Amino acid sequence: MPELTLENLRKEYGGHVAAANISLTVADGEFVSLLGPSGCGKTTVLRMVAGLIAPTSGRILVDGRDITRVPTHQRQIGLVFQSYALFPHMTVFDNVAFGLRRQGVRGAELQQRVQQALASVRLPDHARRYPRQLSGGQQQRVALARSIAPQPQLLLFDEPLSNLDAALRDEMQFELKRLQRELGITTLFVTHDQTEAMSLSDRVCVLAEGVVQQYDRPEIIYDRPATAFVARFIGRSNRLDARLEARDGAQCHLRLAQGARLVSHHAAAGVAPGESVAVVVRQEDVLLLSQAGEHTHRARILLRSFVGSRVQYALQLDGGPELIAEVAASADQAQLQPGDGVHVGFRPERVYVHADASGRAPAAVPMQARP
Repeated sequence: MPELTLENLRKEYGGHVAAANISLTVADGEFVSLLGPSGCGKTTVLRMVAGLIAPTSGRILVDGRDITRVPTHQRQIGLVFQSYALFPHMTVFDNVAFGLRRQGVRGAELQQRVQQALASVRLPDHARRYPRQLSGGQQQRVALARSIAPQPQLLLFDEPLSNLDAALRDEMQFELKRLQRELGITTLFVTHDQTEAMSLSDRVCVLAEGVVQQYDRPEIIYDRPATAFVARFIGRSNRLDARLEARDGAQCHLRLAQGARLVSHHAAAGVAPGESVAVVVRQEDVLLLSQAGEHTHRARILLRSFVGSRVQYALQLDGGPELIAEVAASADQAQLQPGDGVHVGFRPERVYVHADASGRAPAAVPMQARP
């Protein structure tokens, strides 16, 4: 399967920039997700790759061949939409065969390739049924079979799982990953669901306001967010305003707006002591402790929420801000109740500090090197 390269891809609508000079490479057989909130430009990028809209500038390359102005039907792509887009008056067989027939495939070859596609999505006995006779998950599988039957070079997904319930979504995530690995198709996947992106992808491209914030492996994005936006967006986070007091080697000493002090191992580049910074601490990195220690803070539990495998607490530091903490439901700390006092600690390596204190997404960051 080919390599997909986007070079300074840009799309403007009047004075609005929907995608700002997007540059990234999806390697041969790689699964890459475009991840970000609504309006971040991810679907715009996908539609440009698909040929459904024309870029204002930039190029789209497949194995070095420029396809920027090539019509959609000549790009050898498979498209799977959020709405499935199945023809209700056609059987499953005819839905899957639609693209093949447009390619001129007939007879025994048509039968064989449709059955192969249905077998790949584990629906070999559903060829005679109609979409109305299928569950949502089965309809999504048929849409997937239709997209792979013509043997495309690229597979593009536009939030294909968002209409499914939680159990079906989890099931289809495994099915998509299994099928993509088996077929080895170079895949670009659009989603606003970070769990979906992190679990499915070889690499994730995080977008905000049409700008690439970070492009790397899921574990790198989670453990080493490149911008304040990525640190806030990935995971369940607390965002705090602080001031950089001093640097001591690899450590940053911080003071929150309400006076509490924190230590971080993530130095904010270009920030001088005395300047404002944005501090991000994920909920699971707020440590609830029974005893005081170095750099701990007194706090009081405000609210407790049980959410299956974990318990979430709203708490307030003495003389400080409110935070959300998350612990495993099996942990001793999961028995705390509103009104209880607790000591709170923060691991310095999990306290993220960035120069952007405005809350807005910063400018583009350099594309990460391919692993």
